[in-house]
Amino acid sequence: MTTHDTDRADAVPAVTVSVVYHSVHGHTQVLAEHLADGARLVPGARVHLVEIRPEDVVAGRWRDAGVMALLERSDAIVFGCPTLMGSVSAVFKAFMEAAFTPFTMQAWKDKLAGGFTMSASQSGDKLLVLQELAVFAAQLGMQWIGVGDMPGNNWSGGTRDDVNRLGSWLGLMSQSHADLGPEQAGSRGDLVTARRYGERIARLTQRWVNAVPYETPRMTEHETRALSAAIAAPDAGPAAVTGA
Repeated sequence: MTTHDTDRADAVPAVTVSVVYHSVHGHTQVLAEHLADGARLVPGARVHLVEIRPEDVVAGRWRDAGVMALLERSDAIVFGCPTLMGSVSAVFKAFMEAAFTPFTMQAWKDKLAGGFTMSASQSGDKLLVLQELAVFAAQLGMQWIGVGDMPGNNWSGGTRDDVNRLGSWLGLMSQSHADLGPEQAGSRGDLVTARRYGERIARLTQRWVNAVPYETPRMTEHETRALSAAIAAPDAGPAAVTGA
């Protein structure tokens, strides 16, 4: 079990958000880290970044009691893995099958959930992976949160650095070139979208668990394009834009 956590419970009710991911070459890990960073922007959010490791799969069975105990006490769980051959990665599927015990007890019922995936191809059939993750969460009785951003890169002035450039709403999609390392994972737009999605999940978790007031942020298509242009600026980084 590899976890990193942050406690931001500064005089506000606490919620626990766990980002659970498997990464083969490090690209999906970068996406998970940015999503967790976005969740950490929310006061009271205790954020755990949990890696599902292949060495914890023995004879086809994944086991890590520490991770399962953490997820038991989490208010929201975000699931992420690479898209491989049009499906979730084998290691992450082993983790999913290990959730049969909480399934039989409805132990994760009414926790909030979300999902993300990464592939080398522009499409790569990533939607199938997000559907697998959403159905998995539904079988566990969880409440799914999708991406709330307008689509990007769908007009002549769009770029790879647009927010939600792949136009995904069921969950977060990102794409990385196969011949580049994790330091070049995704795009600036993908990483900003990940941060915004993480913040959205944490804020909705505060609302769901502690009835903390939440004002729904909305952007027009014009405002979304202006945001994407700001991200594409040479001196912009993924931390420059927040507000899920």
